Amino acid sequence: MKMAVRQIFLSVFVLFSVVVFSADQADAQDRVWVQLEAHPDLATAEARVRAYSRLLPDVNGYQMRTGWYAIALGPYSPNDAAQLVAGLRGQGAIPQDSYVADVGLYRQQFFPIGANTLNAAPTAPEVTTPVQAPQPVAQPEETVQEARRSEQQLDRQQREELQIAMQWFGHYNSGIDGAFGPGTRRAMGLWQAANGLEETGVLTTRQRALLLQQYQGELAALGMQTVRDERAGIQINLPMAMVQFSHYEYPFAQFDSVGGSGVQVLLISQEGTRATLGGLYEIMQTLEIVPLEGERNRRENSFVLTGQSDSLRSHTIARLQDGQIKGFTLIWTPDRDQQMARVLPMMEDSFETFGATLDPGAIDPGLDQGADLVSGLEVRQPELARSGFYLNGAGAVMTTSEAVGTCTRILVDNQYEMELAYANADLGIAVLQPTQALAPSTFAGFLQTPARIRSDVAVAGFPYEGALGAASLNFGTLADLQGLNGEPMMARLNMAIEPSEAGAPVLDATGAVVGVVLPEPQTGRALPEGVSFALRGDQMASLLAEAGVQLSPASVTAEPLTRNALARYGMDLSVLVTCWN
Repeated sequence: MKMAVRQIFLSVFVLFSVVVFSADQADAQDRVWVQLEAHPDLATAEARVRAYSRLLPDVNGYQMRTGWYAIALGPYSPNDAAQLVAGLRGQGAIPQDSYVADVGLYRQQFFPIGANTLNAAPTAPEVTTPVQAPQPVAQPEETVQEARRSEQQLDRQQREELQIAMQWFGHYNSGIDGAFGPGTRRAMGLWQAANGLEETGVLTTRQRALLLQQYQGELAALGMQTVRDERAGIQINLPMAMVQFSHYEYPFAQFDSVGGSGVQVLLISQEGTRATLGGLYEIMQTLEIVPLEGERNRRENSFVLTGQSDSLRSHTIARLQDGQIKGFTLIWTPDRDQQMARVLPMMEDSFETFGATLDPGAIDPGLDQGADLVSGLEVRQPELARSGFYLNGAGAVMTTSEAVGTCTRILVDNQYEMELAYANADLGIAVLQPTQALAPSTFAGFLQTPARIRSDVAVAGFPYEGALGAASLNFGTLADLQGLNGEPMMARLNMAIEPSEAGAPVLDATGAVVGVVLPEPQTGRALPEGVSFALRGDQMASLLAEAGVQLSPASVTAEPLTRNALARYGMDLSVLVTCWN
């Protein structure tokens, strides 16, 4: 951020005077600074901070948590600081890459001597009379030949630092080798163009300093620090200006956002096998922090999960090695896309494992627990949940059209993705086809003749939207083979049906499907308790012919099943259908 000291016109100080702030009304925690420059050595920082203090009020020097030394104005309220930055940039009074920083970046104050403004409440900038500072004689920029000669004095580490900085800003995408070949020269030209400089492909001494200062300023804003978690057995670089450790809740060490950054980090640490890794892969996809859209890449001993929505992004990496599953999740809001595109590779490159894993009992006291939480993280909930059942060995599923009418994503048993193959809203049924290979252990056999009135029947569905984890049987009788208005394709049941049982199969004593439960009809009348309706199973073959689905007939010689056997069959046959948006 190095810049020649410029004459500060009276208009700059007028700008200070119009910034309104009331210290009595401000919360002492709403303190931010306007960071102007950062330098790796104290001597340079002291010289620069003294130069600024002759021209601007509220100038401070702080040692940063990264080890560098910063020059900053403040403290101010966030609103005042934002207005101040915009105004001072427009006047050319501060570097264009100055930014608003919070107290988390700074460790201790070195200027003014003896001052400690890190704990001070926000104050209003002083109105002062400008002091005419002598203008230094501007040193001419190096020629290309002079820049090449000064470049030759750089050692390998200094050359690599320049490549790393250009890589950070997206100009360099080759290896970090300290060799200034065509790729590095091209990157230098791109950086020069981005900064309004002549594109020579050779950085002068001044430009090299500016590039490194820009890079260090970016790092300081993120607060990248090495975090070594002894309990989780993970070492990784994290943006500690944006997150802070919150708590342990197995299998995660959770870092929450600070300062409204919208960034979160989870460190994953648990013992396990490939089966455990697969279970974690499935569970992670049910969490709100992993949006539905994004890459899903599962391998034998690792997986990658990315998610993106209008309001959230996340990236999860987990690996199984020597009986340990370790990894991390980075979560951020879309406005941080550019920063996180730089942070994520730094986290991946620095990720190391050691020691043991988190204890399964690692749950900090006082944390919320609930059925809609996993390890303290909110589980994504479907918009609608209904019942269904397998129609054939290829995994086609029958359900109610109500379950899939407005879905952007349809899942069966919260893991198998389906697509709508057929829907008949008038009859209230729909057929789903799996998007991947699926081989259910059993599928429906349909009764080919009308069922016997007043016979015992059972519904195998999900009355509590899947809360029990499996289908349950609901017993009743077949009251009639027509609807209330004489509809020949409907049957009336004597049993109470919950809304999420719609789409479930109605089974006779042998397990044959004699109907499909329909949603409660919207007649405008309150029906007596225990009255429900189903689409008749013996009418289904002709209905589904137009959907290209061939149904299997039930065995006419099948023996009645015991209730326990019928319950096991119903659990295998039925599925939970969920609608996601």
